[in-house]
Amino acid sequence: MWQVKDYESEIETEAARLAELAGDVSVPVPTCPGWTLAELITHVGQTHRWAVHVLRNQVQERIWSRQVPSGLAEGQSGDAAWLLSGAGELLRTLRETDPQLPVWTWGPDRRASWWPPRMLFELVIHRADAELALGLDPVIPAALAADGIEELLHNLPSATWVTRPLAELGVEGATIHLHANDADGEWTITQGPAGAVEWARGHAKGDAAVQGPVSDLLLMLYGRRSPDALTVYGDRALLQRWLAAAAF
Repeated sequence: MWQVKDYESEIETEAARLAELAGDVSVPVPTCPGWTLAELITHVGQTHRWAVHVLRNQVQERIWSRQVPSGLAEGQSGDAAWLLSGAGELLRTLRETDPQLPVWTWGPDRRASWWPPRMLFELVIHRADAELALGLDPVIPAALAADGIEELLHNLPSATWVTRPLAELGVEGATIHLHANDADGEWTITQGPAGAVEWARGHAKGDAAVQGPVSDLLLMLYGRRSPDALTVYGDRALLQRWLAAAAF
């Protein structure tokens, strides 16, 4: 489905990039309202430790990331060293785990192979959050961004915190078309019943269509880039309402 062949190497790269940004961790992160860089770093590192716990213990039932020990004292935030330590444990665990191992996930695939792409794009988006907080323009390679779009769309129907607000929009049957102008990538999202989301690759006409660099399309889907920064055709109001409801 996706173009990334070595998730572990990409995770290692992204974790190092995020750690490099963790200088003044008191900086607010506008794309994660209420967070500073300290809270963003802590969230990402805790997510890594959660994945390690699920995989090493072959967890079969839902467990929240906050239920997994972080190694931090009460009220303490993570720093760059703590982040890299957790990322190292995650990488070792992913490399040692059979991808076919049945484990719990919140997505549609209940195997260990679900975790590497999810952990990668969790890092990519939060690295972008840190860069935006510091006034930097995130750079996401086109192939990686295209994979990120498909990874999100693949998991979106299982994200109940997204499908519930989507169901309340009352736009069943509406379509949104995404067209990358710097890579081979086009996708059409169709809003289904009860908040369900379907998607397909390829050219199609949507009720709303967005064209732009594939990295900006990815950031838009995650609520990190306004559609105003891209070229929008058709029903702009539908697009904005859908993006607000699908905020991840």
